[in-house]
Amino acid sequence: MNMRHFLPLLALTPLALASLALKPKPSPAPAAPAADVNLSKIKLPAGFTISYFAKGVQSARELAVGPDGTVYVGTKDDKVFALPDRNKDGRADEVVTVATGLNAPNGVAVRNGALYVAEINRILRYDNIAARLRQKPKPAVVYGKLPTKEWHGYRYIAFGPDGKLYVPVGAPCNSCLPEEPIYATINRMNPDSSGLETYAYGVRNTVGFDWSPQDKALWFTDNGRDQLGDNLPADELNRSAGPGQHFGFPYFFAGDVPDPEFSRGKSASTYIKPARKLGAHVAALGMKFYTGKQFPAQYRNQIFIPEHGSWNRSNKIGYRISLVRLDATGKQTRSYETFAEGWLQGQTPWGRPVCLLVLPDGSLLVSDDQNDAVYRISYKG
Repeated sequence: MNMRHFLPLLALTPLALASLALKPKPSPAPAAPAADVNLSKIKLPAGFTISYFAKGVQSARELAVGPDGTVYVGTKDDKVFALPDRNKDGRADEVVTVATGLNAPNGVAVRNGALYVAEINRILRYDNIAARLRQKPKPAVVYGKLPTKEWHGYRYIAFGPDGKLYVPVGAPCNSCLPEEPIYATINRMNPDSSGLETYAYGVRNTVGFDWSPQDKALWFTDNGRDQLGDNLPADELNRSAGPGQHFGFPYFFAGDVPDPEFSRGKSASTYIKPARKLGAHVAALGMKFYTGKQFPAQYRNQIFIPEHGSWNRSNKIGYRISLVRLDATGKQTRSYETFAEGWLQGQTPWGRPVCLLVLPDGSLLVSDDQNDAVYRISYKG
């Protein structure tokens, strides 16, 4: 072998040669984190993936997104959270507590940079919220006269295409004649609370609604009553053609299931029938039209429905996200199928989907008030 290859080594001192001999070998690269055990149970159509957008979001319920991309989360406890994703990597940078000490602030909505929060008994507004996340700002009371009863008291709120804030008030019972006209309704008001009016009647308990991107019609889920057996009545997906319609509560459920007590002397034909019957006791909640562009074209303008899951059925049902496909007009439903499932393993649920949110990048967020998380469903192709 040619000696010139060894000349650089011969020029080194003995101490330098010893240090080279003792130099540690490079450490191996850290192993990739193991797949989340629970998320690996979720079944999705080919090409879709699910990941955590945020963990440790206690009792996560309704979701809303601000102009800067920050996601706000209402809860059934006493807190409201913010989930900023500043680097846009599809995962929240942190979980910021925006407010505490509230009365089940389930509902959140954003308008003109202000965060609207719906407690059981009132609606609050946090102005310029993006700049004040850590300050726990004092809110303005927009409307303080909502009923205080907790049964079906979680408020889901959203601003409609008409610029008005929509606020439901569920029935304070399983089935009863409402003691006040505001119960079992969907209402709307101007952002300053003026002009309050009832938009829909006979709605037992909606905790999810959205407007069609095609004709701006209001669609909403409604939970059927209990104590009529495992398979009756179906939960409902309803379409409203305009204000003033009555959707049957407490006289009829799912369009044709009479209430044993209150249906006497009433006709089912008097009331608006559901656009689609859903599963019985699935607890259909915060539905959304898919208006993004990330998912394949066949999902655009279709309805995704998180089904929170049954609580009093012999065999549990729900604990999934369903998909309702519409016809070309966007006014009639074509099918009702499962899109994502796996939160229920046998008869044991590890999570309960609550509400959905389409992010600007076209991915779909899902809140879970049992697993205290927000998931992100994306399409990779």
